[in-house]
Amino acid sequence: MSAPGLENLSPAAAAPMRAEMSKRQAPKLIPDAPLLKTIPSSRAGAYDAFDKIDGRHPWQTKVDDGYVLYPVRKLGRGKVFYFNFSLAREMGLIPAHHGDDMTPQLANKLIETFSLQIVNEYDRETGRRFPPQAMKEHLHMATRYLQLQHADKKGRTSGDGRSIWNGCINHKGTTWDVSSRGTGVTCLAPGAVVAQRALKTGEGTFGYGCGLADLSEVLGSAIFSEIFHLNGLMTERVLAVIDLGKGCSVGVRASPNLLRPAHLFLYLKQERLEPLRMAADYLIERQCRNGAWKFSPSSPDRYRRMLTEISLSFGRFAARLERDYIFAWMDWDGDNVLASGGIIDYGSIRQFGLRHDQYRYDDVERYSTNLNEQRGKARLTVQVFAQLVHFLETGRKKQIEDFERHPSVRNFDREFDRRVRLYFLNQLGLQDLEAERLNDQHASLVERLYKSFLTVEKIKTKAGVRRLADGINRPAVFKMRAFLREMPSVLLRETDGWHAGRSIRAETVLEIITSSFAKKADLKLKGALRGKIDGLVKSYVETLRTACGEANRTLFLKGLTLASEEKNRAARLTGNGAEFVVEEILKARKRGLGPEEIQNAIDLFIASQAPRSALGGRRTKPAALTSNTGRLFQQLVNLADEFQDDI
Repeated sequence: MSAPGLENLSPAAAAPMRAEMSKRQAPKLIPDAPLLKTIPSSRAGAYDAFDKIDGRHPWQTKVDDGYVLYPVRKLGRGKVFYFNFSLAREMGLIPAHHGDDMTPQLANKLIETFSLQIVNEYDRETGRRFPPQAMKEHLHMATRYLQLQHADKKGRTSGDGRSIWNGCINHKGTTWDVSSRGTGVTCLAPGAVVAQRALKTGEGTFGYGCGLADLSEVLGSAIFSEIFHLNGLMTERVLAVIDLGKGCSVGVRASPNLLRPAHLFLYLKQERLEPLRMAADYLIERQCRNGAWKFSPSSPDRYRRMLTEISLSFGRFAARLERDYIFAWMDWDGDNVLASGGIIDYGSIRQFGLRHDQYRYDDVERYSTNLNEQRGKARLTVQVFAQLVHFLETGRKKQIEDFERHPSVRNFDREFDRRVRLYFLNQLGLQDLEAERLNDQHASLVERLYKSFLTVEKIKTKAGVRRLADGINRPAVFKMRAFLREMPSVLLRETDGWHAGRSIRAETVLEIITSSFAKKADLKLKGALRGKIDGLVKSYVETLRTACGEANRTLFLKGLTLASEEKNRAARLTGNGAEFVVEEILKARKRGLGPEEIQNAIDLFIASQAPRSALGGRRTKPAALTSNTGRLFQQLVNLADEFQDDI
């Protein structure tokens, strides 16, 4: 389906073919839009760093057969809908002193750099021609990786279906990957494989075969990913959203490493030792050079060290998803997750308001995993890495079942169990050192509280399973983050409650934790439910008294109140809430709000969802709620509040 040999050529070898394609004249040439004119910059060289993002990437020279190369053309159109100024400064793309203002020069540079589309197999087969000045100098790659959506389970047909890698950039010792989605359908798209023919970009006949990105989807990713980043989660981040019109966009993502486990797993499944070694060595080198892994990339035991790092990072990652109610569709293929243990592809990410651990996404041919199964899927990912390292070291591929009790898998389990309890103690309002001391010195006490908390947290409505627009769910009924947020204040008011919670009635707790999903039958305080709540309160107070020790009770509880309110904020954005937030932003644009006003409202909303310690001086409220920015910001906050219990 691709041009013969083009996808396997290095950029240097493929350049003559690309040049020849650019020079050919067509009978009739209809460009998408006149190419943008260069706007003279009042800040000479202020945006030259973008020129380094030119399609070239080390993966193209380090790993054989790891990509498909495509000529890329400049569309010459689009508007910058959102730009992540903080990320751009961090990457060295704009000067450190650059304000959050979209200058004409910066907007022009962003369109020139990222408003792109590949010249794909369909374009070549139908003889589409483009002027030389519309073509980017270097070929861009779509990477190959394993995906369970494909009938071929060894990665021979799968990978970036609507994305290209724009390249990478180094700044202050960190190398950043940059890629864009919505840049045209590649031969690795599931739809192209099912069709068994080249697909035209924009064709919607086959699922996952359009090649374009919906503006609302990309904008939702931008908002959620930055909120997650500011809350300390490892994640891709969105650098820019380019609005191409008619609901289409290009979303530009960046991360110090955008590799997925699936980029390596396909070579393991195919039992191709040398490409696997190249890919593993590249992953190790990138992680070590960026300072994420603290060992030499040329170390003789580098693969085992890699396995140790991965087992620990996935243990921490899975524990964080567990406690934050974040659904990330992990599976055996190692797709939808970063190799460093983080989030990528927000199309399959949801943050729940309650523990909706029976929610499953309906992906037409199958249902997704659920929140309860994520630990097992993360463990399986580590297990596959153990199989991979054994293959690298011995040249023999053993069965995956042989690694179920591998030391790295046990290492993952230990890290998960420890981290999930430490994160839980953080949610109580304890600082890191306090949480570690309590967990180390009073493990049985912490365990009793955690199990008692889970017992109430996991209670589901008696109404049963509900069918949703995108899947199924049996909703949880109690908002346990509210319990953690409100109980320190209750203990401050009811001083007798400090003594084993004797004065704190189950009715008081029930009023705090009852969610919008609770039915009348779910709230009957008879027998089991009253006992579970009373047991939780007793364990909770006993744990806090132990953590407080000889310190002043009032000061301890006041500190706990502030910390727990931040860790368990009200009006926390959920998946459904995000959809309505994005819809409101797009409505605001239709009403005539300007780009700067919309950008400011988005930035303020993101900051309002983040801990104060992560904001670095960012404003969290508009100068005036009566301004256009202020009104939009308030609407976004209200929507987050309205859907805070949702999926």
